[in-house]
Amino acid sequence: MSARVVILGGGVAGLEALLALHDLAGERAQLTLVSREPDFLYKPLLVEEPLGLEPAERHELAPLAAELGADFVNQAAAAVDPARHLVTLADGSELPYDKLVVCLGGRYRPALAHAHTFPSTEEPLDLERMLAGDDAKRIAFVVPPGVTWSLPLYELALMAQTRARALGSDSELTLITPEDAPLAAFGVAASAAVAEMLAARGIAIEAGAHAREEEGGGRLLLSPGQRRLEFDEVVALPVMEGPALPGLPADASGFIPIDPHTRVVGVDDVYAAGDGTDFPLKQGGLGTQQADAAAEHIAHGLGAAVSPEPFRPVLRGKLLTGDESLHMRSEIGGGGGEGEASPDCLWWPPHKISGRYLAPFLYRSEVGEPEPPAGSLDVEVQLPKEWHAEPMAIDVDGSPRVD
Repeated sequence: MSARVVILGGGVAGLEALLALHDLAGERAQLTLVSREPDFLYKPLLVEEPLGLEPAERHELAPLAAELGADFVNQAAAAVDPARHLVTLADGSELPYDKLVVCLGGRYRPALAHAHTFPSTEEPLDLERMLAGDDAKRIAFVVPPGVTWSLPLYELALMAQTRARALGSDSELTLITPEDAPLAAFGVAASAAVAEMLAARGIAIEAGAHAREEEGGGRLLLSPGQRRLEFDEVVALPVMEGPALPGLPADASGFIPIDPHTRVVGVDDVYAAGDGTDFPLKQGGLGTQQADAAAEHIAHGLGAAVSPEPFRPVLRGKLLTGDESLHMRSEIGGGGGEGEASPDCLWWPPHKISGRYLAPFLYRSEVGEPEPPAGSLDVEVQLPKEWHAEPMAIDVDGSPRVD
């Protein structure tokens, strides 16, 4: 009899978990995807919308789940009862599980009361409007203290500069961040490349600066140093809080504690992946790696020939700039040196989120079966299930070799 495996959340981590479990566990698992949203929204591309570009892509979850032989429940999760192995849904119904994967993500709240918050469900950001007109604007892009994933704000600033140049605008752009250096999480090499790019574009950078609003908005107090800066417009990232799902442990901010195999600490048969966990860096690609670790551990426990590997974070980020993108990679778990940055692809498929299953799935839906470029790069692939039973390597000609 198949085990009942329930996945909560239809975002990046949830969809990666669904695809991975379908491949690794096969008929050993009866999969159910639960999501309060009917569609999967590819959030990394939301940064293009404030400048009037194409809206972020969406995929309906119900037909996707059906294609994988999974059930789909369009409901929000309200609580978990680990002792009874039950999930309570928002409509009051209960859903039993043998294994549960919680991929609910985080909850956003504005960090600065008078700033434009991005992303936000309240008010769409309109950078096009800010840059239009004859008067040059002073625009600040602020990473608030406590925000660990700042890359989208760098993208907004760089794309705004590209658009300002096209409009002939002399607007002054400033990026304010508590990071010691631009995108420091990617390591020295990538940070230096981003700093050089900002300087070349004429975007001022205030690194190591904590910004707070003074009354009335537009005026920011930066510490250390207690410096006051005035701006016509301020754009800020929101602060993230955890899902705080009743029935599961959580830290003071609502994030779910996990172990190296992404099992929820102190709870049997429950796993968690993505922004809702207590892993400090919140990024989609890392969420897919956590989902893969959960899927491997579950499939192994159900008897599949899979060797479960713990979550070993490798940070990959594609920085959109309005011109040429910058690809960055860093082994943030250690052992990877100073990281790397390149205008060329460092992984394949070259999606914004490099997920072992999600990236090939999305890329095939766009362009069919692409061929990777020549050269050395990380490749995310869906491996046939039988390959998981043996160590696998790739020969230099790209063909699989089983040792």
